[in-house]
Amino acid sequence: MGIGQIIFSIVFIGFTLLFIKNFRKILRNINLGKELDRSDNPKLRWKTMAKVALGQSKMKVRPVAAFFHLLIYIGFIIINIEVIEILIDGIFGTHRVLSFLGNFYGFLIGTFEILALLVLIACVVFFFRRNFMSIKRFLSSEMKGWPKSDANIILIVEIMLMFAFLTMNACDSILFSLGYSKYAEVSFSIPISQYLIPVFSDLSLKSIFIIERFCWWFHIIGILAFLNYLVISKHLHIILAFPNTYFSNLNSKGGLSNMSSVTNEVKIMLNPDIDPFAVSDDNPPERFGAKDVKDLNWIQLMNAYSCTECGRCTSECPANQTGKLLSPRKIMMDVRDRLEEVGKGIDKEGKKFNDNKSLLNYISNEELWACTSCNACTEACPINIDPLSIIIDLRRYLVMEESAAPMELNTIFNNIENNGAPWQFPAADRLNWKDE
Repeated sequence: MGIGQIIFSIVFIGFTLLFIKNFRKILRNINLGKELDRSDNPKLRWKTMAKVALGQSKMKVRPVAAFFHLLIYIGFIIINIEVIEILIDGIFGTHRVLSFLGNFYGFLIGTFEILALLVLIACVVFFFRRNFMSIKRFLSSEMKGWPKSDANIILIVEIMLMFAFLTMNACDSILFSLGYSKYAEVSFSIPISQYLIPVFSDLSLKSIFIIERFCWWFHIIGILAFLNYLVISKHLHIILAFPNTYFSNLNSKGGLSNMSSVTNEVKIMLNPDIDPFAVSDDNPPERFGAKDVKDLNWIQLMNAYSCTECGRCTSECPANQTGKLLSPRKIMMDVRDRLEEVGKGIDKEGKKFNDNKSLLNYISNEELWACTSCNACTEACPINIDPLSIIIDLRRYLVMEESAAPMELNTIFNNIENNGAPWQFPAADRLNWKDE
């Protein structure tokens, strides 16, 4: 085994093990949430995942963005089929091992090149949109700093990877045409990179070989590094979008989930004949609603990690559009940031980690009570994330454990308790208006 093969194997194994280690931490963090059974109706769930995650059906609302996103999505996935060949070549010291496929191999490389150009163009368009066009959802306060840099980093890296792929093919073709060593055995179609050949054709064979090898190494290391970058980036949705849509809520968006313990108490109050032991909850909740990430369920935590930060939820939110502080995207980003903070604390101090902080240190009461529970954010999300469920759980905690509802709501609650209705007069006086 040559030195190049040894270095490649070490790099590949190292990056792979690092990804597994970091991704297992994310799964651990997600599992800090409460259990929630979403195993019902598997046929519809598979259909939803295929339609929304794979088919990107909800992207079409914004057709221009949907088109360029589809180019990146399809192009990057198909082009990375070549990674299989790179892995084989790297481990066994071969060069374009799949070239024995003949004309079909030439067709594949030609297709990859066309897709690489389309991906490159799409990334340039998205980079321009994010940095030089005044699109409101990209200019929100929560998108300053790392979120903006995160988006730009991945776009720049994808542009560099595609350019390296095309440069590698151009140099490879020159070496083949000149009968350079083992490169003389390989022939393939290069409909795009052929236009780069004049840039390198006047260089020495050694220089062209070095450029080709550099691009080869840059391409594979770039992909392996990208894999590990996912775990600290919003681009984790590339992986989590599929389970996220599979386990998404299939019920009508107009319905809110009720706490069984509260529902049972209401049933007993409305019907004294009900045996309280027959409807009692065997596992009463430790807390009403949610104060911190561990009070949320595991699907809500997976939602936070799956968030693409695209801002479609916020751009559709009526509260946000009327100047309120609420941004559903920020809610998801805050949950993810807090979950990461808790996860790092557990890594350092163990399961008993407690920093005396909670989600309410990240999300203000003003944000929570600005929500109209219209579900526009859930409907707008391209991968079926449900910010409203988190908002409702946080508000439940404020009301039921902290008695921290706004004054207007407390007035309504008192009226319901005393008068059986949200109005300030007793039930006996409700029809007095007809005598006026």
